[in-house]
Amino acid sequence: MEIIELIEALHREGVLLAEAAARTDLAAPVPTCPEWRLGDLVRHTGHVHRWATAYPSRGLRAPLDEAGEQAAVGPAPSDAALLDWFREGHAALVEALTKAPADVDCWSFLPAASPLAFWARRQAHETAVHRFDADAASGTEGPRVDPAFALDGVDELLRAFMVRSRAKVRSEQPRTVRVRATDGPDSWHLTITQEPLAVRTGADEAGEPADLTLAGPARDLYLLLWNRLPAGTTGRVELSGDAALLGLWRDTAVISWS
Repeated sequence: MEIIELIEALHREGVLLAEAAARTDLAAPVPTCPEWRLGDLVRHTGHVHRWATAYPSRGLRAPLDEAGEQAAVGPAPSDAALLDWFREGHAALVEALTKAPADVDCWSFLPAASPLAFWARRQAHETAVHRFDADAASGTEGPRVDPAFALDGVDELLRAFMVRSRAKVRSEQPRTVRVRATDGPDSWHLTITQEPLAVRTGADEAGEPADLTLAGPARDLYLLLWNRLPAGTTGRVELSGDAALLGLWRDTAVISWS
């Protein structure tokens, strides 16, 4: 996706997240993040927004240390001030990315065409996934994300996050998974071994077999692979093959804030 499209998605998803939080008790549990209450979710996302803003806005070429991160984020707000604090930080991030020059040189941590492309993409999907969490806490389903955006989020997860050496998706015996969108051209072939995940795109065209095939609309693939659907449910995604591999994914395809 183009950077401007990702920034627009970041703006839209942040507004929707705030709206979901505004109509819900901040003490409400978050079903998709069982260890959190809604207030924890909003604080986390607001923290990430302020942290991320520092890099393109200040041209930081190395990750902030603990003191620098605290200075960038500022003091934690009270519950009464939480939503205003979140909205201010979200707006500042959108503005920083919008105003940053295309060739801004700053630190990033996943492969991307440029640092600006990285931060726009990462924060758009960070916010969209947590917007779904906020909707889950509110008990209502928010607007569906665009298929192109959902597919971009699947691609970021599979080909950027899960191929890292620190990722934990592993299997003693090699196993394969095909992921295929039914409302877009994208497909991925995953090989799970004791080494980092190997991912190739366009696997359907090659007609390769797989131990498990996941086929469905982009939005459902997005939520399923980001582990945002309740255990035992797959939305409108059809499973063909060894369903135990989906359990392996749920247990090990975890991204932690550290």
